[in-house]
Amino acid sequence: MNKIKNTLFSNKPVTINENSLIMAIESSCDETACAIVKGGREVISNVVASQIKIHEEYGGVIPEIAAREHLEAVNVVIDEAYKQAGVKGNQIDAFAGTVGPGLVGCLLVGLNAAKSLALAFDKPFIGINHLNAHLAANFIDTDLEPPFIALLVSGGHTQIIKVNSYSDMQIIGETIDDAVGEAYDKVARLIGLPYPGGPKLDKLAQEGNPFAFKLPEAKVGEYDFSFSGLKTAALRLVKSFEGKDLPLNDICASFQETVSATLYKKVKHALEETGYNQVVLAGGVAANSEIRKKIFSLSELGYKVFAPQMKYCTDNASMVASAAFFFENTFDNIDVEVFSRVR
Repeated sequence: MNKIKNTLFSNKPVTINENSLIMAIESSCDETACAIVKGGREVISNVVASQIKIHEEYGGVIPEIAAREHLEAVNVVIDEAYKQAGVKGNQIDAFAGTVGPGLVGCLLVGLNAAKSLALAFDKPFIGINHLNAHLAANFIDTDLEPPFIALLVSGGHTQIIKVNSYSDMQIIGETIDDAVGEAYDKVARLIGLPYPGGPKLDKLAQEGNPFAFKLPEAKVGEYDFSFSGLKTAALRLVKSFEGKDLPLNDICASFQETVSATLYKKVKHALEETGYNQVVLAGGVAANSEIRKKIFSLSELGYKVFAPQMKYCTDNASMVASAAFFFENTFDNIDVEVFSRVR
C-alpha cells in the first residue's frame, strides 16, 4: 500500500509505504500520547501520560486542568517516543495529530505540536478523526483489511459503522442519547463508585448474577441505541433498596448484561444484513469484559472478530498513526481547525 503525500514547504512528493515511520500525537481528552508506528501496523514506540489521578478528586475530567496538563506533558512524551524508537525527527516520514472530536483546549495542544514538527522537518502533516483512530487500533499487529462491520463504544460515542474500504465508511447506527461509556459512568456514580466508574462497575459485575434483575432494552431504530431509559431503570432499582443492603454485584451484572446483549444483537443483525464476515470492536469500552466476550462469541457463528489489545483500547497515539497510514479521509491541510463534535 503506497500513498503520495506532499511536504509542507517544498511540496516535494513523499511516498508513504510499509516501511514508513509515522509519528502521531493524541491529546483529545485526558491522556497525552505520542507514538511512532511503522507501516501502520508495527508499533515502534508508544508513550501515554494519563491524567486519571488528577481528575479523580473532581469525579470527571475538568477541561481547563486537562489542557494545562497536556502543555506540561507533550514535549516529555515526544522526547520519550523518540528515545524508545531510537530515531530522530528527520527520520520520521510524516507527522499526524488528532483533529477531533474532543475537548477543544486539549486538542489544540497535540495538534499544534504535530503541525510544528511537520513544519520543522518539512514533512507531510496528516490530521486524524479520533473515532477513525479507534477503528485503526485494530490494524496494529493484525492482518485486518476492509470490508468489515465495526462497533465503536466509548465514553462519548456508540456507533455501528459499515467500513467498505479505507476511503468509504458509513455510520449505519448510533445512540440517540447516552453513549455506552456515559451510561456506565452515570450508573457507577449513582451507586457510589468513584471516577472512573465504568471499569469498576465491570469488575463488580463479574462477581454478580447477570439475570438477577430484568432491566429494559430500548426499542429504537434498526441499528440505533438508547441507554437513557436503562440508566433511569437502574436508578429506580437502586432506590427500591433504600434502607436495605444493596445487592451491588447483581445490579452491576444485570446492567452489564442488558447493555452487552443489546450491542450483540445489533451487531449480529448488521453482519447478517450486509453479508460481511468480519467484525471489529473499538473504543475505550472495548476493554469491557462482557462486551468483549459477547462480541468475540460471534466467532462461534463463523465470523472473524477483531479487538485491539487492551493498551490500544483507550486513547493512545499508536492508533492515530495507524489511521494516518491506512485511512484516506484525513485532513492534510496545515490550516485545519480542531472540532469538538463528530464531523
